[in-house]
Amino acid sequence: MKEHLNVYCDESCHLENDGHRVMVLGAVWCPEVQVRDAHLHLRNLKRAYGLSDNFELKWTKASPAKLDFYRAVMDFFFRSEHLHFRALVVPDKTILDHIRMGQTHDDWYYKMYFRMLEAVIQPDSAHRIFLDYKDSQGAVKTRKLHEVLCNSIHDFERKAIANVQIVHSHEVGLLQLADLLIGAVGYACRGETGSSAKLTLVSDMQRRSGYPLTHTTFLKEPKTNILVWHPKDDHP
Repeated sequence: MKEHLNVYCDESCHLENDGHRVMVLGAVWCPEVQVRDAHLHLRNLKRAYGLSDNFELKWTKASPAKLDFYRAVMDFFFRSEHLHFRALVVPDKTILDHIRMGQTHDDWYYKMYFRMLEAVIQPDSAHRIFLDYKDSQGAVKTRKLHEVLCNSIHDFERKAIANVQIVHSHEVGLLQLADLLIGAVGYACRGETGSSAKLTLVSDMQRRSGYPLTHTTFLKEPKTNILVWHPKDDHP
């Protein structure tokens, strides 16, 4: 019987003309049989630090007042043998010449999503991929991403990529965890220094992972796997 993996994906600054250079796509993945325990642990951490069950763990909410809680969440991720993280960083999406490459920004976006997930997808596992709800175009996005992923690995019967679906992040703890880790990677790659709490979290992630978060890791790095992508990476 195939192992089932749940993959929780999020993104930062992915729109073409949003005024931001650095884009990050990322995912936290976990064996499906371990998902409930992970969500319960995150809920219990919220309670232990005086937060309500429906408090949404987000990078943008990291502050000195909640730093101990956020550090505990980071510690939980690194202590758990069942949780893994992958990120793809585009250092400067404003230099992309989509017209010259014969593609649209959306075409490129889906290609990047595959590049991010190719290190996550296991040949002998079935994957359920969850995306955060962003806007009313989510249904179109999920269908297209499912199609691209399946075609890229010749999974025409959709056995490896069982489904791709939209969920609301405030209801899914592991999606919130993905937001936190993506946020730390993006903060490091943008070289930001404005928040002491966020700098502490970036430092924690760097120390625990053994990586600076601004460079590509080993391809098979199992815990904190990062690809810093440049246009030349996909073209000779």
